[in-house]
Amino acid sequence: MANNTADHPPGNSVAEGNHDGDFGMTVMDLRGLMELRSAEAVNKIQDSYTDVQGICRRLKTSPIEGLSGNPVDLEKRHTAFGQNFIPPKKAKTFLQLVWEALQDVTLIILEIAAIISLGLSFYHPPGGDSEACGQVAGGVEDEGESQAGWIEGAAILFSVIIVVLVTAFNDWSKEKQFRGLQSRIEQEQKFTVIRKGQVIQIPVAEIVVGDIAQIKYGDLLPADGILIQGNDLKIDESSLTGESDQVRKSLEKDPMLLSGTHVMEGSGRMVVSAVGLNSQTGIIFTLLGASENDEEKKVKKTKTQDGIALEIQPLKSEDAAESEEKEEKEEAKPVKKVNVTKKEKSVLQGKLTRLAVQIGKAGLIMSALTVIILILYFVIDTFAVQGLSWVAECTPIYIQYFVKFFIIGVTVLVVAVPEGLPLAVTISLAYSVKKMMKDNNLVRHLDACETMGNATAICSDKTGTLTMNRMTVVQAYIGDTHYKAVPEPDAIKPETLEIMVNSISINSAYTTKILPPEKEGGLPRHVGNKTECALLGLVLDLKRDYQPIREEVPEEKLYKVYTFNSSRKSMSTVLKNADGGFRMYSKGASEIVLRKCSRILDAQGQPRIFKTKDRDEMVRKVIEPMACEGLRTICVAYRDFPAEAGEPNWDNENDILNELTCIVVVGIEDPVRPEVPEAISKCQRAGITVRMVTGDNINTARAIATKCGILLPNEDFLCLEGKEFNQQIRNDKGEVEQERLDKVWPKLRVLARSSPTDKHTLVKGIIDSTVGETRQVVAVTGDGTNDGPALKKADVGFAMGIAGTDVAKEASDIILTDDNFTSIVKAVMWGRNVYDSISKFLQFQLTVNVVAVIVAFTGACITQDSPLKAVQMLWVNLIMDTLASLALATEPPTESLLLRRPYGRNKPLISRTMMKNILGHAVYQLVIIFTLLFAGESFFDIDNGRNAPLHSPPSEHYTIVFNVFVMMQLFNEINARKIHGERNVFEGIYRNPIFCSVVLGTFALQIIIVQFGGKPFSCTALTIDQWLWCVFIGVGELLWGQLISAIPTHHLKFLKEAGHGTTKEEIHEEELTEGADEIDHAEMELRRGQILWFRGLNRIQTQMDVVYTFQTGQAPVPGALRRQPSVVSQHNDATAAKTLSSPTHVGLSSSSSLTNSAGAPPPAAAASSSTAGN
Repeated sequence: MANNTADHPPGNSVAEGNHDGDFGMTVMDLRGLMELRSAEAVNKIQDSYTDVQGICRRLKTSPIEGLSGNPVDLEKRHTAFGQNFIPPKKAKTFLQLVWEALQDVTLIILEIAAIISLGLSFYHPPGGDSEACGQVAGGVEDEGESQAGWIEGAAILFSVIIVVLVTAFNDWSKEKQFRGLQSRIEQEQKFTVIRKGQVIQIPVAEIVVGDIAQIKYGDLLPADGILIQGNDLKIDESSLTGESDQVRKSLEKDPMLLSGTHVMEGSGRMVVSAVGLNSQTGIIFTLLGASENDEEKKVKKTKTQDGIALEIQPLKSEDAAESEEKEEKEEAKPVKKVNVTKKEKSVLQGKLTRLAVQIGKAGLIMSALTVIILILYFVIDTFAVQGLSWVAECTPIYIQYFVKFFIIGVTVLVVAVPEGLPLAVTISLAYSVKKMMKDNNLVRHLDACETMGNATAICSDKTGTLTMNRMTVVQAYIGDTHYKAVPEPDAIKPETLEIMVNSISINSAYTTKILPPEKEGGLPRHVGNKTECALLGLVLDLKRDYQPIREEVPEEKLYKVYTFNSSRKSMSTVLKNADGGFRMYSKGASEIVLRKCSRILDAQGQPRIFKTKDRDEMVRKVIEPMACEGLRTICVAYRDFPAEAGEPNWDNENDILNELTCIVVVGIEDPVRPEVPEAISKCQRAGITVRMVTGDNINTARAIATKCGILLPNEDFLCLEGKEFNQQIRNDKGEVEQERLDKVWPKLRVLARSSPTDKHTLVKGIIDSTVGETRQVVAVTGDGTNDGPALKKADVGFAMGIAGTDVAKEASDIILTDDNFTSIVKAVMWGRNVYDSISKFLQFQLTVNVVAVIVAFTGACITQDSPLKAVQMLWVNLIMDTLASLALATEPPTESLLLRRPYGRNKPLISRTMMKNILGHAVYQLVIIFTLLFAGESFFDIDNGRNAPLHSPPSEHYTIVFNVFVMMQLFNEINARKIHGERNVFEGIYRNPIFCSVVLGTFALQIIIVQFGGKPFSCTALTIDQWLWCVFIGVGELLWGQLISAIPTHHLKFLKEAGHGTTKEEIHEEELTEGADEIDHAEMELRRGQILWFRGLNRIQTQMDVVYTFQTGQAPVPGALRRQPSVVSQHNDATAAKTLSSPTHVGLSSSSSLTNSAGAPPPAAAASSSTAGN
């Protein structure tokens, strides 16, 4: 096999980049070329450009040196080929958001009521003897008063406008915040290119056509390109084609690399051929953009429309904000369907939706009753008791009464429905997300932040998360000697040293380097793979340099490279010798590489036979002692292929990676982060089990786990290796059995030598398990491409911001910008805080709801008029909803949140203690209000305000009732700060300036409304004595609160809890009734043991986004209820199901029917055939 390298033209063509004159290719040429695949593309390149070098020459770039980076040249490339930027969809304007807020049903009812009320107030009945209409018309004759009839309607409209503006402003600021977040993510995304012969990292948006980009395992390609040189390169193109098989890329077979695809293995260099809107992803974007308008018309069809498998510039979900919000709303509707596969509704959302529906129903019944009773009372009183007959001229007056009753009914409904709930959730989450940025948590999906508060298990990686990911070689076994520290160079035989230095320098990614420290006296900077950095560090410690060796053997001269992957657990590089023979250098996990060694270099630097018993002895005496000290052991070896034996078959890996000669075994130390043990003990106190899942040797893993505190002395726990784990959980057919898994996972603390599949199996097993009272909520950390499926499956996936690959970040919910485990503990704290904030708000809101509804209802039924007028109710609603949600949702978290166990999925939102508080305070408030209502006039010595005629001026009596009501709410807001029955409600109040300012602000506004509100607020000014009484009654709330918290909750068995999560029974029922289209096929296959995990990444993540994109024309946000498999994949699933040949293999028929040979891009083909698939 020839090396995957094109011949380089002599000289460097960078200089040409500065010439004027056009490039040798146009955008359309390149677009046409990029639409071809495999053999067609190779032929086209050969026919039109002779080879890839020809393309480089036409694009005026050098395959080795890259572009000059000259600004003029870059600018010219921007104009000729466009920028690598896909413009985001326009944000919603403020007016659009206002219009959306107006769609709220209760507000619409209020608007209608207000308009009717306004219209009738301007309509004066002609003549009409008021005597004939009975006593009800009293007060209408007063000319000035009847003129003021419009005020109530206008005031309702005004308060509706306020509510709408507040909601719209909240949405708008949230969207702005999210766009800021998105642009931050985008700016952080960098890619490696070569300019002026230097390897540099530039932001993705600055890549231009003609750039030479270095690609490696785990990259997400930011632009289309053509391969110049590649080592064992495999790409997952499922995001564009829906094919889950990895595609091998090579110059001879298929050199075309497409944006948005993932590098799964290997490395290489490509010349960038299309950027931004001209890249394959961009073209699809343009298609989506063009079809947006048509789609809106076809919304009904698109409900079932199927998306093409496509992934749109990941990490750039522009409209995350509004789509998140939309998603919340969309998910709130089909309450019946709770899909229990991956991202179901977040725990909190599920509970809130059910609670809101229950409250809404109760409110509706109450308001309907109010209206009916008022109308019946009026009709019976007027026509039966007074014996009047209905006269035409009295009709408008009667209608005005009916409208007044209707408005009272609506008001009851408005107060009953807690429309402040979504607002409180939004404010709380947005506030937390903003603050979490400071704690190094970049939240990509809003609900992840709150789910984290319920986490019961964390499956963490070892390297980089628990440890510092700064690796150094501390021990070595060379030439039959075990050195406990790095030996001096002269202690090693020169021949051994030479071959070891060569092996390490050449058989490592050339992108891995050790750079001088940024600051004087700092540590040298490690760039690239950290394990390789440790080995290069060893070379430097031995007073040698790796750079000259790499310059002597540039990447182009490497004959064949077997890159590291999770199944090989080793990396090998082959060089061709001058005599025609070959030399292969290998390195990898010591127990794996040693198994393949048949010789070892002795003290004289000569190879001697290395038998199985020698190996066992070495494992016992060298490797295990190193591992028990928490060191990662790496074996470095080589093999010579003599020229006379001819060229071996490089594809037969088992024969090639054999008969090796061991050079050295090193022990690499990766110290535990100093803050981790404390963070883990915090988790354990908070009732969260931390498990370590690592690819390392079991002894190393056990040692590190003990240092971290994951393994505690005298505890009954399991440490398993991947192989053993699989034997315990799989049956004879090799299928995973949940019952077997349930015996293993509760005690499992360390899973070593695990593959990505094992990690996924473990996470899925814990989530699906029904052992224990509640379903587990699992958080997972990951940094590699292979962690994708586990991150996707987990309830919350954490990706590493520094060490993580793009694929891992894409699959995650939260990105840890400092790769530190302690940040996860902060996320737990914030998550619990969100949950508690919502509970505080509910406790406050429901007290007001209960009181206001009962007061309005009984007041209306007894006195024919609600003691609290519509406008006053709306003001109370504003306090309750907007202001209280601001005050209570922004409480900062405290360490004490980590002292209790997680709530879990089925614990109700409103606990018994909260129910006790709600009902207890409601009793106090109702007693006070009814006392004032029916005996207040004698107590305050004022006129009775009951039974006032229509349009009569506001009475002092009712003003006092209203004022007392608001004062009690204000002081009860302070009570609501504590929900677990704590006595000191003022604790930490000064740490929340928002709360203090809201309470004081509301108080000030209340004074203004009462003293100067006049007719619109149905208020009249009160004296200072009356004010003091009102405030005194309000303060009584605080004292009453102490009394309530003294009553032990466990005696109050009769109290019901509310807002339960989904119960196990429901889950099972739903899974049965759900219908196949709701459960992802990939999930079913994984259950059968076929780990086509790219399908997981591809389908779960992207197709749903596209269906969604098609429906709404928005950028994708992975959603819960939009899981429709794509056409291509359904086709695959069908064939997969038919061609199941063995438990571990799935036959997939290629869906080349879509990729038509005429060279139309598969996305376009798929788009046109994206008819209703299910």
